[in-house]
Amino acid sequence: MRPAYAAGTPRRHHILTNVDTRAYRHAVSTHTTARATEPVAQKMSFLDRYLAVWILVAMAAGLLIGRLVPGVADALDSVKVADVSLPIALGLLVMMYPVLAKVRYDETDRVTGDRKLLVMSLVLNWLVGPALMFALAWLMLPDLPEYRTGLIVVGLARCIAMVFVWNDLACGDREAAAVLVAINSVFQVIAYAGLGWFYLQALPSWLGLETTSAEFSVGAIALSVIVFLGVPLVAGFLTRHVGERARGRQWYEETFLPRIGPWALYGLLFTVVVLFAFQGEAITTRPWDVARMALPLL
Repeated sequence: MRPAYAAGTPRRHHILTNVDTRAYRHAVSTHTTARATEPVAQKMSFLDRYLAVWILVAMAAGLLIGRLVPGVADALDSVKVADVSLPIALGLLVMMYPVLAKVRYDETDRVTGDRKLLVMSLVLNWLVGPALMFALAWLMLPDLPEYRTGLIVVGLARCIAMVFVWNDLACGDREAAAVLVAINSVFQVIAYAGLGWFYLQALPSWLGLETTSAEFSVGAIALSVIVFLGVPLVAGFLTRHVGERARGRQWYEETFLPRIGPWALYGLLFTVVVLFAFQGEAITTRPWDVARMALPLL
């Protein structure tokens, strides 16, 4: 069946339009493929490329503030959000919002339908990860029960904020990251207390090791997930939805996102400064203990 043409419109015009459309799509496809095959470093901005340097500078600045400014730790800890210091909470939210605004939420069904990916994520995060951290904690800190307990507890918690930043820097799949973090966060609320009991009391008792204990509040864990994942996730979704409806996807991704993108790293560096200022005295007075705790986390 031949296409119908509007009265007075030359057929040649439609042929040229179709050719132009195909040429445009081919050009976009070629450009996208070329970008995908570029080395990751070439895609990164100056700020991204030297992120390791900026983090070291932020760590040094935080340590200096923690040592030279009296009472800074108490001041930073005076106001809390979801049991987290307000400055740290603000840094985390600023860090996560730009990355979650980049997620194409209309494509997440591609990830939720990949059962192999979802099962692998749960196995690595909740079977391999905690068991590995338990082994490393006992290997590195057999004589420091309090630090060892803290390390095991940290190993049970799944990362919410940093994983988005690292995934974005590596040009990873943003939709997959968003879905996997959301699923693991829900699983964390459900399973965290039980896993804590298993790795701090049940398993050490079976192995003839010293048992320890820690208090876990399901409500506090759920509140942290809501604040530090739910808030930026909803903000990112609404930003993309409103932005695309108002100006279109091309404007949103080529103009708006590059403007807010650097704020993720600003938030990261601010958070690093605050964290090291908060623990500056402890880090500088017990550097060997800190180094022993840091090794399993690397």
